[in-house]
Amino acid sequence: MHSFIYQCWFNKHPLRWLLLPLTLLFFLLSSFRKLLFSSGVKKASHPGVPVVVVGNISVGGNGKTPLVLKTIEWLIELGYKPGILSRGYGGTCENFPHKVTEQDTASLVGDEPKLMSLRNLCPVIIDPKRARGAKALADVGCNVIVCDDGLQHYGLKRDIEWVVMDNRGVGNGWLLPMGPLRELAGRLKHVDAVIHNGDNPYVENAYSMSLATTRFVNIVDTNITRSIEEFVSGAKQEKLQAMAGIGAPQRFFDTLSSIGLNDIETHEFIDHHVYTKSDIPSGVTVMTEKDAVKCKPFAHSNCWYLEVDAKLPRALKENLAIKLRDCYGV
Repeated sequence: MHSFIYQCWFNKHPLRWLLLPLTLLFFLLSSFRKLLFSSGVKKASHPGVPVVVVGNISVGGNGKTPLVLKTIEWLIELGYKPGILSRGYGGTCENFPHKVTEQDTASLVGDEPKLMSLRNLCPVIIDPKRARGAKALADVGCNVIVCDDGLQHYGLKRDIEWVVMDNRGVGNGWLLPMGPLRELAGRLKHVDAVIHNGDNPYVENAYSMSLATTRFVNIVDTNITRSIEEFVSGAKQEKLQAMAGIGAPQRFFDTLSSIGLNDIETHEFIDHHVYTKSDIPSGVTVMTEKDAVKCKPFAHSNCWYLEVDAKLPRALKENLAIKLRDCYGV
């Protein structure tokens, strides 16, 4: 089923038209819901501090998490006290709002919130009701809130909207489920910035983002790290196992090849896959940081994750600083 959907979205599978009735229904329901908020029938709320939404108009991993983390670093440099708001997708937590702690597992709070919390940059709160979660962050002293995903959660008023895209663009241009889009491409005209993760931007004036590899970190003992050069040199002694359960697994495998890890056996899983011990190959195994937070409880001593850092133009940081000053009227 996953392969069929992908073929429909990006390779124009002839059977995609069978999904057209469902797409029309999705369009009607999502448009009606948006109208309820824009007309004031349903009330949206604001936490009283600036809200930056980092989202996308399509499904799948486009690189939001590295961008959120870089945005938090920028905000700290600018003198703000930021907080991260996430839905906690895939987690089993039932009591909200919930502040992610060191003891929380990825299965409880979700992959991305756990990953971002482990960076120890700022508070991370999960709540499917974004407006309530945003208020909780403001109540603990955060003066800027960065919302991980949530572009379509119109119950939360926002001051800045950023959309992340990758080389898949808008796919076939259709809404779900016939296409990969949550909203039509015209939505891009109304956001503050489009950030393109890749080298073939869909929008002409998009800010360019790339993911720079920084180091390899041992999953069992995160105090053990290897530089890229050191790890690549040592990995030449045996075949490497690589696994990824993200929105675009091939992008991770291509990254490994780009740093010199060519003799690898790949293991691809769907996004938000629930790992078990049997999923992890024996021998030297590398994975994404997102996968590592889920595999840590049963990883073996030869499991590593590749740490990446978002590289972005200074102009985007300056744009953020200006808009935040406008929010505070200074």
